[in-house]
Amino acid sequence: MRKYWEVSKIYMKTQLVWRADVIFNMFFTIGRILFAYLLWGIIFRSREKIGVFTFHGMLSYYIVSSFLVQLEMSDGISWEIHERIRNGTFSKYMVIPVGIQRYFMAMELGVVLFYILFDLIAAVIWVFVFHIEFVFAGNAFVTLCAVGIAVLGMLFMVQLNFFLGLLTLKYQGIGTFLMIKNNLAALVTGSIVPLALFPEAVVNIMKILPFYYVTYLPAMLFTGMCQNEAVPGLCIAAAWCLMMQGLIQVTWNKYMRKYDGVGI
Repeated sequence: MRKYWEVSKIYMKTQLVWRADVIFNMFFTIGRILFAYLLWGIIFRSREKIGVFTFHGMLSYYIVSSFLVQLEMSDGISWEIHERIRNGTFSKYMVIPVGIQRYFMAMELGVVLFYILFDLIAAVIWVFVFHIEFVFAGNAFVTLCAVGIAVLGMLFMVQLNFFLGLLTLKYQGIGTFLMIKNNLAALVTGSIVPLALFPEAVVNIMKILPFYYVTYLPAMLFTGMCQNEAVPGLCIAAAWCLMMQGLIQVTWNKYMRKYDGVGI
């Protein structure tokens, strides 16, 4: 475990080189919350409640979901693997004394740990700037479940992006797969519109998909809603991670033997 922690620390330090990225990442978090404040402020002028949300409940949801969205930064894993396989330099990961998937997981952990403080600061600033009456779950068990689901959700996204990168071993390009994944994630994670505003039948279908547990459900639990889904959500998120890990192993065993890249 120590060597993977060293990988995480290296990537934490690497982020210091790209200071502009830190600033832009904070602006993106602020931008999402500002957009929600302006949009829902207009909508809530004529009513006190929409669905299960009050105005401050809606803003609380967007603050938490924006925070979680900005922490999920594993998209680069797919492209990194894709480019390495295409130009023959993926071999470098095969000769270093670490597990390849665990290396990328440690890399993602380092990036997340670096950005978590800045994203948290950006979210807290808006709570005070707009005098938001932040809605938070008062149940410690539900909060712990929300943390667990959020962690499993980010783990799943790392696994998914790692798997999509490995598809380069079979397909010339993975752009189509990434486009489908990004469109599904944008809708089902609830980062654009809370899924609670969708028809119940649609939400029940979305519960089958793993993206439901990446941002939406943790954000709802953190703000004191959907508490009856805490334990089932934790189990389903864990099940998706196990299934994705099995799919990764099958794909690796099937296609890696055909890899003939050169260069380190």
